[in-house]
Amino acid sequence: MKKILIVDDNADVRRLIRIALGKTFAIFEAEDGVSGLQKARDLYPDLIVLDIMMPGKMDGLQVLDAIRADPGLKVIRVVLVTAKGQVGDAEIGMQHGADAYFVKPFSPLQLTAFIRETVDKGVMHV
Repeated sequence: MKKILIVDDNADVRRLIRIALGKTFAIFEAEDGVSGLQKARDLYPDLIVLDIMMPGKMDGLQVLDAIRADPGLKVIRVVLVTAKGQVGDAEIGMQHGADAYFVKPFSPLQLTAFIRETVDKGVMHV
């Protein structure tokens, strides 16, 4: 079963994504950047859904930078799901190595469709 890691400080957002994905994937969760990065290293998920604005020592962009700098993790697909929807925010996220960028409030159906297509096709960030 393909593994999806959801890293978001908002439990409601994590629950919404988990429910939208159904039982097709093994879903894992983290509520901050540090624990999200550790779970990524422990689990080696097929895809990570990552919030940008989180409390603690690492925000989502710092986590994404760490993932892309790690030879063992850099091929994992990362989808940013964030409230940062100003002009240029998506471009910044993509420059950090995101595979996709969804602005909150997002369509769970669109996010789920993207995740399913990406994981099913085995599309990888290089």
